[in-house]
Amino acid sequence: MPLLLALSCFYGTVSAPWLVWVIVLVVVGVVGACASSWQFWVQRAKGIHGRNWPTVSAVIDIASVQKRVESGGKGPPIITWVVLLTYVYRNPELQTGDYDKECYSEDEARAWAESVKGSTVMVHVDPKDPANSVLCAEDLNAATPAVAKN
Repeated sequence: MPLLLALSCFYGTVSAPWLVWVIVLVVVGVVGACASSWQFWVQRAKGIHGRNWPTVSAVIDIASVQKRVESGGKGPPIITWVVLLTYVYRNPELQTGDYDKECYSEDEARAWAESVKGSTVMVHVDPKDPANSVLCAEDLNAATPAVAKN
């Protein structure tokens, strides 16, 4: 907006169609830049807010790996692998929550997903809404490994 004001002062007036196109381009650029990392920022914000919530035991039930391809601008596309964990807990009813981690190789993502699947973790649960929970990275690092199946 300061740029638009400066242009308006320099050129006298800025035509409405030109102004609309500039605003649309700025909004699209910001949304596009934020969309790919939106889930990361939501998870981060919830994690900061939920650190003081009480904890309950949960089990990582699902660990899936997804390929994410983002535009590299003028260069090649940026490929990352996202591990999406789904955990279940009771408080007092059965609830679920999600956690995701970005990896830079498929092998790393699949190995990490396999290593945490079935693990027991502590999750922070919103005392006002038991369906709202947060799994913090440090709690995930302290997870109890799954018992080996015969």
